[in-house]
Amino acid sequence: MKPDLSKNANRFIIFSVFFTARAYYPVLAILFLDLGLSLDQFVLLNLIWAATIFLFEVPSGALADTIGRRKLLITASVLMVIEMLCLLFAPRDGGALLLLLCVINRICSGLSEACASGADEALAYDSLPSEDRTHAWDTLLAKTMRWRAVGFVVAMIFGGLLYDPDILNALLPTHFQLTADTVHRLPVALVLCQALVCLFICIRMQEPIRPAAESTLKNTIQLTLSTARWAFTHRTILVVILIGLCIDSIVRNFATINSSYYRLIDLPEWTYGFIGAALGVLGWFVPSIAKYLNARFSVLTNLGFIAAAALVGLAALIPAWPIYGVIPAMFLMTIMGFLGFTISRVLHQEADSSKRATLLSVKGLVFNLGYGLFSLGFSGLLASFPSTPAGAALRAALFWQVPLYALMVVGLLMWAKVYLRPKH
Repeated sequence: MKPDLSKNANRFIIFSVFFTARAYYPVLAILFLDLGLSLDQFVLLNLIWAATIFLFEVPSGALADTIGRRKLLITASVLMVIEMLCLLFAPRDGGALLLLLCVINRICSGLSEACASGADEALAYDSLPSEDRTHAWDTLLAKTMRWRAVGFVVAMIFGGLLYDPDILNALLPTHFQLTADTVHRLPVALVLCQALVCLFICIRMQEPIRPAAESTLKNTIQLTLSTARWAFTHRTILVVILIGLCIDSIVRNFATINSSYYRLIDLPEWTYGFIGAALGVLGWFVPSIAKYLNARFSVLTNLGFIAAAALVGLAALIPAWPIYGVIPAMFLMTIMGFLGFTISRVLHQEADSSKRATLLSVKGLVFNLGYGLFSLGFSGLLASFPSTPAGAALRAALFWQVPLYALMVVGLLMWAKVYLRPKH
């Protein structure tokens, strides 16, 4: 009996929103610190998380193309549940036990991200009618990004407010006051509920019928290697991955240190969650713009638009204007939505069903490697400048990254223009 794929698109949207827009994002760093970890331990945990994604990104994509995308999404949801349970029951100032549970949390988080990466989009894309699938995918992706933006608005606001015991206890009766430790677990409990929703949705998804693939380790390795080889010899995909990598690495690095930049421009800490919510609102409009520009202009032209916009945003960060410096910061992070739409559109359009999830995982692996290397370089850049007066090193690093980025992205765009020129 042929599976009913008509509801997979809406299920994909729901999964994407609940899986990505997590309520603890605005307080993630201080959540671990308030549990009793040192800053050095938190940095180590992030390295473990990044290493886990790096190691399992491509194998999980190949597994999705062999054993099925639905199974990988169910696995991702189960890992998300375990990830949240570790944080929810981690003892405050629990020493070795606390550190062990946090390590398990980060490993499960990385595995969950790796399992979901590519599998969700590949399943949704293959569930669309074969007639005019590219247009249908553009519409679905734009709709997903809008709902994801709504999810981030809600998650950022609720996550920030639920973490503040003073605000929460002011709303509760005097005989029902909560301790700070209890309140700090509330965003985690909310994300646990999100994980259960993801699991329920994934169980109800239907796997599209595809050519049978032998689900063995050898087959998975062969698929991974053949897809990577194909991706780096396919002209359009190679251009998209390399230029996208250049833009993504520097913008994503700024997204991870944006709280330090906000402090540099004298923004009060309580505003950080609302800035994230505002970015979610802006994200509602990005898909429509991206869809229009991708339909009207070539891939290389759109990458040129994105690269130029990122350069303007990075340059506008350098003065670090008090308060108003948040405008270029928000502009820069909004560009990520345009970049993500463009890359996803090209990869889905060029890849066939048998290797689609693997290709998306190869892209994720390359992007995570680039992000990690740039972050390492940026840390070295920070360390090379004096830390006094406060913020001097960050200002200098923000300045010197601009000519480096400009040189790289202009060189790549010039190369791509020649490389994509049709052969006679």
